[in-house]
Amino acid sequence: MHLHAGPSFADVVAPALGIALLEAPADWLARLPRALTQREIRVMPIGEAYRLRRPAFIKSPNDKGIPALVYADGSRLPGPDAVDPATVVLVSDVMTFAVEYRLFLLDGAVHTAGQYAEAGRLRPGPPGLAALAFGREVLAAAGDRLPSAIVVDIGRDDDGRWAVVEANAAWASGCYNVDPGRALDTVLRAAGPATALSPHDRAFVR
Repeated sequence: MHLHAGPSFADVVAPALGIALLEAPADWLARLPRALTQREIRVMPIGEAYRLRRPAFIKSPNDKGIPALVYADGSRLPGPDAVDPATVVLVSDVMTFAVEYRLFLLDGAVHTAGQYAEAGRLRPGPPGLAALAFGREVLAAAGDRLPSAIVVDIGRDDDGRWAVVEANAAWASGCYNVDPGRALDTVLRAAGPATALSPHDRAFVR
């Protein structure tokens, strides 16, 4: 039994079906070296983020609980009447990407990849050699802190700097312009029977 769905549905269905949902650690992006992110990224409780008095890109690490947006300051976030102040969020410097790519990673390699956006707008296309090379660089530096099946989005800014955008659960990610069969390989591993989990992947179950 396997699953491909949004987090809210998956959280209800997966336990009943014995499916283990793999995802990146909440602080994976924040722990990457600056050379791979090109910006400061911190993980913190939203209660702390309320005190921010500068623009920042803020999102939930592994779901859509906190909308992924550039907030003018922390006072624009959903308040404590709507969100537990202990809820963890990723707080990032604002970075604009000229082009963005989605990498489906399986067993420490880029299994399939494709472009999904250009200048902030949906524009599917091939990945390009430079994107694949940067994907391999990310895996070499921090792939051991990811599950065996995951999606990582990367991008390049107008100055030619490559950076990791974010990590996403493969079981909740769109395919865009990637090879669908190879994307499915990743999804099946990322949301499959709990009884088939490898020792490495047990640490990454949602």
